[in-house]
Amino acid sequence: MPAAIFKYPTPTGIEWRAVASLIKALGGEVKYGDGSRVRIDLKGQSVDIHSPHPQKELKRYAVRLVKELLIRTGEKP
Repeated sequence: MPAAIFKYPTPTGIEWRAVASLIKALGGEVKYGDGSRVRIDLKGQSVDIHSPHPQKELKRYAVRLVKELLIRTGEKP
């Protein structure tokens, strides 16, 4: 799963549930806010995105933001 996030061009079809599980496995937190707002905290860094609805897959911009967060925190594919 993590390797898919790092592909170029940014892929589609990455499920939010898999990303949330990855963040938690890396020791991060997924905090749900109002509506579909989600804050991802990982190793002192954070990013705000919207969880997908009604579909399960993240939009490309959200995948890019998660990818940038993983890079900033030293995670590699």
